[in-house]
Amino acid sequence: MKVAILAGGYGTRICEESDVKPKPMIDIGGKPILWHIMKHYSTFGINEFVILLGYKGYVIKEYFANYFLHNSDVTIDVKNNKLEIHNNSSESWKITLVDTGLETMTGGRLLRAKKYLDDDTFMLTYGDGLGDVDIEGLLTYHKGHKGTVTITSVQPEGRFGALDINEDNKVTAFLEKPKGDGSWINGGFFVCNPNIFKYLTKGDATIFERLPLESLAKEGELHAFKHTGFWKPMDTLRDKNQLNTMWESGCAPWKKW
Repeated sequence: MKVAILAGGYGTRICEESDVKPKPMIDIGGKPILWHIMKHYSTFGINEFVILLGYKGYVIKEYFANYFLHNSDVTIDVKNNKLEIHNNSSESWKITLVDTGLETMTGGRLLRAKKYLDDDTFMLTYGDGLGDVDIEGLLTYHKGHKGTVTITSVQPEGRFGALDINEDNKVTAFLEKPKGDGSWINGGFFVCNPNIFKYLTKGDATIFERLPLESLAKEGELHAFKHTGFWKPMDTLRDKNQLNTMWESGCAPWKKW
């Protein structure tokens, strides 16, 4: 099975970093967040990836093309134009890097990569979100309902503490950043059957989260896998700093390897 990863957006809400690199290449614990996402899937034995590139996609290409240089000790013999790799710590990954256009929308990016997905069931996620999603359980659930798409639904953590106030205006409880407002939202980590492509009808302008998913929902072909564990997108510099703090403290919930 393959995993398609959306990695082509501008990342404007974290422009402090995305001005010089695409958002999936922003480091968490010294490794790109994209690497963390791939390591999570790899933990479940999924090692084939199709990465959908756009903004500064060449940075991602160069990272994987020079993966040994980034992750091993090397001896460079300049005179004889030779490179020797030491302490090789490579992954068992097969990666297809697809240029999907600078302004292409999410569904359009997926459509451009159709020929690399082998007309088979595949997984799809965003290149800027981490979670401890049970990938094996997600796939089992998807196979069980036989619908076109399974979406992982999550309840994001609230940004502020909540007060429980009684009729006398006394605070009876304080909850530090409770789960949102009870709503379930799109957490990425999709499973898609190949007939998803017939819903991507607007070419590059197709926004995956709009007409395709809305149509699937109306037809009863969209199912939700509820994830109650850790999930966090990296939308802002504040999010990045929080994820780095978790990693550095040794308490990164998404680290299962």
